[in-house]
Amino acid sequence: MRFVIIAIWMGISTFVHGQQVDTVSVAQQVDSLIQISRKCILSNDFDNASKIASLAEQLAIEHLGKNSTSYGNVCFIKGKLHYYKGELKETEKCYLEYSSIIKQVSGEDNMDYAWSLDDLGQLYDVMGLFEKAEPLFIKSGLLITKIKGKNHPDYAWSLNDLAIMYRNMGAYEKAEPLYLEAKSIRENALGKSHPDFVWSLNNLANLYNFMGAYEKAEPYYLTSISLWEKLDGKESTNYATGINNLASLYFNMGVFDKAEPLIIESCSLRGKLLGKQSVDYAGSLNNLASLYLKTGEYQKAEPLFIEALTLREKIFGNVHAEVANVIGNLGLLHENMGNYKKAESLFLEAKSIWEHTTGVDHPEYAASVFNLAHFYLKSNQIKQAETLILSALTIREKLLGKEHPDFLESQRLLSKLFVLQGRIHEATTLLEAVSRQQEAELLKATKYLSEYELSQFIDAYQNQEDELCAYNYSCTTNSNSSVHIPLAMIAYDRALFYKGFLLTSAIRLRNLAESTEASKAIYIRLKSYHRRLAFEYALPINERTEVAELEDSANAIEKELVYTVAGYSKNVQQLKWQEVKKALQKNEAAIEFVRFEFNFPKATDSIMYMALLIKENASVPILISMFEEKSLDSLLLSKSGHKADYVNSLYSLSDRGAIAIEAPKKSLYEMLWKPLEKELVGIKTIYFSPSGLLHRINLDAIPVSETETLADKYQLIELGSTRQLVIPIKIKEPNNEAVLFGGIQYELDSSNVYEANLASRSRGTLSFSSVDSTLRGGTWNYLTGTEREVNTIEKIMHRAGVQTKLKKGNKATEESFKNIGINNLPSPRILHIATHGYFFPDDRANSAKSGVAHDSAASERTAKAATPRPRLEFETEEPIFKISEHPMLRSGLIMTGGNVAWQGKQTLEGKEDGILTAFEISQMNLSNTELVVLSACETGLGDIQGNEGVYGLQRAFKIAGAKYLIMSLWQVPDKQTSLLMTMFYKKWLEDKMTIPDAFHAAQKELRDNGLDPYNWAGFVLVE
Repeated sequence: MRFVIIAIWMGISTFVHGQQVDTVSVAQQVDSLIQISRKCILSNDFDNASKIASLAEQLAIEHLGKNSTSYGNVCFIKGKLHYYKGELKETEKCYLEYSSIIKQVSGEDNMDYAWSLDDLGQLYDVMGLFEKAEPLFIKSGLLITKIKGKNHPDYAWSLNDLAIMYRNMGAYEKAEPLYLEAKSIRENALGKSHPDFVWSLNNLANLYNFMGAYEKAEPYYLTSISLWEKLDGKESTNYATGINNLASLYFNMGVFDKAEPLIIESCSLRGKLLGKQSVDYAGSLNNLASLYLKTGEYQKAEPLFIEALTLREKIFGNVHAEVANVIGNLGLLHENMGNYKKAESLFLEAKSIWEHTTGVDHPEYAASVFNLAHFYLKSNQIKQAETLILSALTIREKLLGKEHPDFLESQRLLSKLFVLQGRIHEATTLLEAVSRQQEAELLKATKYLSEYELSQFIDAYQNQEDELCAYNYSCTTNSNSSVHIPLAMIAYDRALFYKGFLLTSAIRLRNLAESTEASKAIYIRLKSYHRRLAFEYALPINERTEVAELEDSANAIEKELVYTVAGYSKNVQQLKWQEVKKALQKNEAAIEFVRFEFNFPKATDSIMYMALLIKENASVPILISMFEEKSLDSLLLSKSGHKADYVNSLYSLSDRGAIAIEAPKKSLYEMLWKPLEKELVGIKTIYFSPSGLLHRINLDAIPVSETETLADKYQLIELGSTRQLVIPIKIKEPNNEAVLFGGIQYELDSSNVYEANLASRSRGTLSFSSVDSTLRGGTWNYLTGTEREVNTIEKIMHRAGVQTKLKKGNKATEESFKNIGINNLPSPRILHIATHGYFFPDDRANSAKSGVAHDSAASERTAKAATPRPRLEFETEEPIFKISEHPMLRSGLIMTGGNVAWQGKQTLEGKEDGILTAFEISQMNLSNTELVVLSACETGLGDIQGNEGVYGLQRAFKIAGAKYLIMSLWQVPDKQTSLLMTMFYKKWLEDKMTIPDAFHAAQKELRDNGLDPYNWAGFVLVE
């Protein structure tokens, strides 16, 4: 800009020393200088902006005087310069002088004076001086309506600026109608493609984000970002602002992996476009650091916080709201890092700054009080904590209302304090209120979030659920056992609500989506995207071309369904433990097993298990503390020479197998069942819902004595949730048909294979050892017993009047399976699949955490290695069903010709690959199917994910709509599997037993005939 300044100096010098002074020309010259100074400010060239503004000031004073409009404009541009440099007090002086000059020269009834008041109001808003800002905004708005009327876009700006101030004050109920009115004016006067209208959308989204009304915020954010991209492109400050704000929404919702790339992109754009000394760049640094703080990546967070703090102190000074925000975040970081002395100092400093800048009646001040209270409670300074918690709670109730997440957060902290003080009944009252509101938030989220986003939203609540369970666990040590009864009732209600929440949501969406022709068409589009995704997932990573686009399209269509399908917005029926109790008959009990991190009164690395038990004759739920997960883990992960030896040792008393960590020798019975027995006297039937590693255990097979198992003492019925006692799974249209898959040829017929193609895309074969072909696992050798099995079962079904279809040999294709239930045809009553099954644990996780019992028996292992090997970054040739991050792709069934794709070779173009993943099954409609029998290996395995249970084939068939599912926990010999299945069908179809009774009776008969647990206990029945 140096050449510009020289030219300006020359022009002024010539002009000043001329014979005559033309005031009009002087005013034009001043205006030109102001415009150049403004451009310098916007490009962060503050030095030249200051020099040019000084030239304009000199010219205006010497030739026009300080009472001129030109001098007033110079004051305004100098104020802008001070503002962008963070010199807010100097800005105030300039703005006040500018407003005073305009009033004197032109009077009050003009737009320049109205805007001068608005600008001054914006400055006081930024400074946190709301009592000064509000009357200025109101007066400015009145002048604008007087001059231009209420339908003019200028009045919309005035409304918008006043609304922003109310939002910053926390007065959301005042802000919303102003934002909506401004939006309406801009839409009518300017149209939906005007930048001002886009800002209205963004500002409304910001308001709803602050209010915790996330379902209202997201559509506004997405629309505004799309419009900004069309208007300005992605290389623009507006686009950067839009994605930054959307990231803040996802951050608040707990969807961190969607927030991170948006914040990084915004930070990069702002640094590039505005400079790395700008206010917006500092804001992006703070946001990115906050994300890393939330996700526990402290080493990434600290330098970003420090850089943001340094920038903000340079821009705003030491006493400013933006500075307090970063200091408070640094306090949280040091608290989490264990630097308590430093954390306390930072919390106190932040609280002091907030009090000075905003006063005590402000949400940010309340947040600073809450953070300090949380710190004192964590460090056992109870008295200091209580005063601060109550203060934060009072402020948040007043400013935000009782439904706001921040108010609920304060209630939870107060309940924790009450528990620590032994004030259990007061804690219970609070927790009941929090539970109701939290459930309402999650139910509301089902209306606008996809299943994936919903899962991450739920994860944000997991720590709170763990804490409630830890409260209960701690209370059981209290000598007064009645103390924890209220908490146990809440815990049972929460288990009813949360267990399988996403699964319930997915099933409901599918059923409702097919209820009308219009919604069905949308749903068909969604399913087509999912089918295409399944095809892409099966390709090597470097050959996939559309995954990101298809995922985005599928996500958008799913949301379209959520918004438009009639009935979807209705709440999931919320059950209470009393309703489960009413559903129980005499001598029956219901048990919800709960797994949780023990994080009360302090965080630990222990995972604990509890049982919440309801009896028909008990007045309240009974809470029973059980065991630490690593004790059960040590049993399940024990090594043995052969799979059979390992299983038999686990399910027998003569050899208790592995030594548990917390006791010299603890059998499954002693660990899992003995703690419950005293409460089960007289009980015959037990409905139970497992959690965590209990999904890996067959409770029926646990021995009680040398001759008796739990199945001999009780009728054990496994459910996804005991809510099914109140709301059972119903078959849509019962029929009497069955489809049987077995005797499958896993090699393609040579006449159908092009050898050249097979060799053209080799991914390298897996190095498997010799395989025992009698086991359902391996490189997928032909299973002779499966053909005998389905032939025998077909005869049993024929005698019972069941219409059957046999799929054998080369007819048992993946295509034929996927054709079940299409085109509105009802799925069969019975679906029996006798084949190989697979499950791959997540190779990124420690195998112990997966809960899979590995062994080293090479003769019984093929496709699933004994221990997952680390996958190097350059190893991208493994097919997706082995290495995917998606657990529903790492579990599946092998159909006709599956060996080709399994070995990494080219499959026939336009044909399915013969590997039927759980993901693909979940897209089917099996709502008419009463029973699915997975007569295959390890079909009950999958990734265990919190309250949602097992992600694998079990979940897939439940989403598809099946009622009962028989599946396996380990590799069961072919011959014994066929024997079990044949017995089961005879007892069910010929002896007319119920499905649960027939299944348990078949297993008992095999046991009575002398077969060891390895040969019969691997299969479980789940409803």
